[in-house]
Amino acid sequence: MSSDLALTSPPESTGRWQQAAIPVLFLLLGMVYASWASRIPAVRDALQLDAATLGTVLLGGGLGAVLSFPLAAWLIGHYGARKAALFSGVGLLTILPCLGLLPSWPLLMLGVTLIGVGSSCFDVAINALGAEAERAAGRSIMSMLHAWFCVGTFGGALLGSGAAKLGLSPAMHFALAALLLGLPLCQAYRVLPCDRPDPEAGRKHFALPHGALIWLGMIAFLGAVSEGSLTSWIALYLHDHLHASEAVAPLGYAAFAGSMLVARIVGDRLKERFGARVLVAGSSLLAVVGLLIAIFAPTILVATVGFALTGLGVAAVFPCLFSAAGREGATALAGVATLGYSGSLMGPPIMGYVVHGMGLQAGLGFLVLASLGVCVAAMSARLLR
Repeated sequence: MSSDLALTSPPESTGRWQQAAIPVLFLLLGMVYASWASRIPAVRDALQLDAATLGTVLLGGGLGAVLSFPLAAWLIGHYGARKAALFSGVGLLTILPCLGLLPSWPLLMLGVTLIGVGSSCFDVAINALGAEAERAAGRSIMSMLHAWFCVGTFGGALLGSGAAKLGLSPAMHFALAALLLGLPLCQAYRVLPCDRPDPEAGRKHFALPHGALIWLGMIAFLGAVSEGSLTSWIALYLHDHLHASEAVAPLGYAAFAGSMLVARIVGDRLKERFGARVLVAGSSLLAVVGLLIAIFAPTILVATVGFALTGLGVAAVFPCLFSAAGREGATALAGVATLGYSGSLMGPPIMGYVVHGMGLQAGLGFLVLASLGVCVAAMSARLLR
């Protein structure tokens, strides 16, 4: 398995750090995501936010991500992906500790928006680095790079649980995480080969899918609604509905992220055996089963098992989706990605409003409908193969 997760086999003189640099950047992004997601209940309680207000706060993350695409393109166009990753990574790690210190929900929403901007720019930069490494390797490695992101989310969720168990405040937890992650960020930047600016990147614009691509766009939108909402609400569901402690609640997200990691490691083999259409449709039904288990779970353990199954179900969506869109060209890929980020923008706040009006179980029921929509769209998407 460790050999599968390796990026590629560089010349011996480049050293182990250069081989590990890009996977480390994906891991770092996952750690930041999970650090924030695992402490949302504590931040929510400190500011005494209701579900609707929290949903509005979380809207900032998706809004920042969508609005940051021109900035990401400008950074890569003017400085190259390597420097863009450094600049956006430093910004991301600078903003993270502030999320535990902001005294009101409007300021918290501003902080979450800035986190969305930083994480999106960093995401675009490291995926550009990964795409270049894939071309150099002459084989597919992007799925395994995204598996390293899952390693980061899994580890970050466990560390979030440990920080809560030790009584660390979110501000202290986030500050320590930022300090620890700063070193691998700088080391990865130091060993990555220099790249040249890409002026063409700065001229790319949003493009909405059309024709046969509409089905891929629908999968992207609904898949992002599910995955983004689960990232923000799993710990809250366990904490509020099943009365898990602040230390135990993040373990539900850890189970979700860990199962996504397992699924993405074996995803390429499953796609070759069953085809992308069957894999996405079938895995979406597995996500439905997992969500239903969580909705009706009588205990924290049963709900955690449900979220683990849900992680297995949602993991296949985006690797298969971007592979299919990429075959249709860069414009098609950009259009599908735009709808995906729109889903991540709308999902968490919509779920917040559903939870506020109808309860946490109804919120997960909303995600059941989204997963069923992914299944229907996958079976209708002839480009998904």
